[in-house]
Amino acid sequence: MREFDYDQLKKSSWDGEILSLVAQIREHKGKQELYLRQKPVELERLIEVAKIQSTDSSNRIEGIGTSNARMRELVNEKTTPRSRDEQEIAGYRDALKTIHENYKHIPLKGNVILQLHRNLLAYTGKTFGGKYKNTQNYINETHTDGGSFTRFTPLEPFETPMAVDAICASYRQALDNQVVDTLILIPIFICDFLCIHPFNDGNGRMSRLLTTLLLYQSGFFVGKYISIEQKIERTKDTYYDVLGKVSSGWHNGTNDYTSFIKYLLGIVLNCYRDFERRLGSVDRKSSSYEIVRKAVEDTLGVFTKAQILELCPSIGSSSVEAALKRLKEEGFILSQGSGRNTTYVRNPD
Repeated sequence: MREFDYDQLKKSSWDGEILSLVAQIREHKGKQELYLRQKPVELERLIEVAKIQSTDSSNRIEGIGTSNARMRELVNEKTTPRSRDEQEIAGYRDALKTIHENYKHIPLKGNVILQLHRNLLAYTGKTFGGKYKNTQNYINETHTDGGSFTRFTPLEPFETPMAVDAICASYRQALDNQVVDTLILIPIFICDFLCIHPFNDGNGRMSRLLTTLLLYQSGFFVGKYISIEQKIERTKDTYYDVLGKVSSGWHNGTNDYTSFIKYLLGIVLNCYRDFERRLGSVDRKSSSYEIVRKAVEDTLGVFTKAQILELCPSIGSSSVEAALKRLKEEGFILSQGSGRNTTYVRNPD
């Protein structure tokens, strides 16, 4: 079995792009506390939106979904699952909630990962929730013509428990010894977790839950307010491409983690920039109309009221609706559809 020793990372050198991403994220983290002391109402709105988006996107990456209305009800625990997909969604909701509320008390250990996996599949009735895989799994890729091939073969089932324990122990030791910046260590751990592929089902979702957990434990809380999972879903092709690159040579330890480190750090940085943009209006003494107009100016293509509401956490739904109505009357935006199906676009004239 391949060995894992993250202490060896102290011998590694990182290119300027990675070091720049780390520096920028840490700069935003420095501002984080200032923003977290802002009006709690705005932060709570961001949290509620991010919970829904994270649960929705992480499942959609795996082809699991439901309607927007049902998703909101499930995440807010106002209904019970009606289908297999909704059972999967409810499990992710609960696992994510556990991380949000208890990240300080969730040690990175194999048995804890098993507990999170059990929670992830708790509603499905699947018998392998909370258990490592018992059959060999494969990471396959499907061509546009419908054909498929095996892109990567993970570790065999008998190697899996030892491997998960090894990456967890090595991560904790590297963190304690400050071998490398935690922002570099986290993507490396996630890559190894995905290459081990320890479960019969739920590996991708577990990797995203663990990403959130490790970022929180290192003081990077942006995923609580801006959905990291949604950013990944929107760049899904790139996500799979970089995972394909880092898996090459993985079994003999010659793989290069660089592309995935850059990808994940880019996602985190993008989230921080969004976070500051959305709370930026809290600092300005602007009217609701001015805040909405600025959000519209920064939005390309077709958008909805819900999307503008996400960008303007300092104001409520009725204020956004009134501002959109005024912008339409002024000819600044055009609308199509009606009711909940209404969409908008900036007037090109």
